[in-house]
Amino acid sequence: MPHIHDHAARPAAAVLGAPRTSYLVARRQDVWFITFDGDEFGPYRSEREALLFAVDAAQKLGKQGEMTRVFRLAEDGEPVPVWVYGLDRYPPNL
Repeated sequence: MPHIHDHAARPAAAVLGAPRTSYLVARRQDVWFITFDGDEFGPYRSEREALLFAVDAAQKLGKQGEMTRVFRLAEDGEPVPVWVYGLDRYPPNL
C-alpha cells in the first residue's frame, strides 16, 4: 500500500494546502492492517481496533507539529477520510 499525500481531500487545520502525513487502514481477508510511511502494522482483529490505533498514533504525531490524518480503504479501493488532526474530535467516536 502506498503512503498517501493528498493535499485536496480536506483542508488543513493550521495551513491550507499543507501536506499531511497519512495512516491507511485496510482489510485483508479477516484482519485489518495500518500502513504508515511505507511500513505495515497489524494485524488487528477489527476495523474499529485498527482505526483507534491509527488515530492514536496520528494524534501523537499531530501534537509534535505533524499534520496527520487517517483513511480507511473502501471496498472499491479508494481511501476514505476518517479522522483529521486539528479538525476531528480526539478521542474519536468510532
